[in-house]
Amino acid sequence: MTTSPTRPLPAVQMRVPTHEDAHAWHGVFDDPDVMEFLGGPAELSSYVEITARQRMHDAQLGYCLWTLLDEEGSVLGFTGAQPWPREKEWGPVGEIEIGGRRGRAAWGRGYAYAAALATLERVRGAGVPRVVAMIEDTNVRSVAVAERLGMTLAERFLLPGGSRYGRRYELKLDRP
Repeated sequence: MTTSPTRPLPAVQMRVPTHEDAHAWHGVFDDPDVMEFLGGPAELSSYVEITARQRMHDAQLGYCLWTLLDEEGSVLGFTGAQPWPREKEWGPVGEIEIGGRRGRAAWGRGYAYAAALATLERVRGAGVPRVVAMIEDTNVRSVAVAERLGMTLAERFLLPGGSRYGRRYELKLDRP
C-alpha cells in the first residue's frame, strides 16, 4: 500500500520515550530487514541508552526521538529529531537531524510520512530553523519520504567504511 492524496494519512501519537519503551523498541526493531541500513538488530542495552538520551533531549531542547504510537496506542517505533552526535567523526555536526524507524507491521501504511509531518510541526514550534536527514542511498523508502517532505538533496557522500553512499537532505523551516 502507498499513501495517495485520496487516502487520508493514519493518525499518529508521539510521546517522550519511557524506560519501558526501550523494551518495546527492541521488540519492534528485532528484525534484520528493519535494521538493514543500521548494521542489524541491536541489544536491549542500546535502546535503554537511546531512550534515556531522548528524555534528556526533550527536557533540554523541547524535541527528541519520540515513541511513535498508532491509533490504539501500540508502539510502532520512533520518530523525531535530535542533534547530530558530536562524537561521530563524520556527518553534519551541529545540525538537527530528523528521522524515524518503524517496525515491519507499520510499513506501507503511511505512518512514515504522517510521523515526519508531525515531527516537522513540533521542531518548527521549538524554533528549529533547519533540519537535515541522513539516508543511505539504497534506502528508497526513506529517500521517498524526504523528497515528499520537500527536502532538497544537498550532498551525496561516501559513508564510513568506504563501500556505501549516503545522502544529506536539507529543509529550511518557516517560523510558526
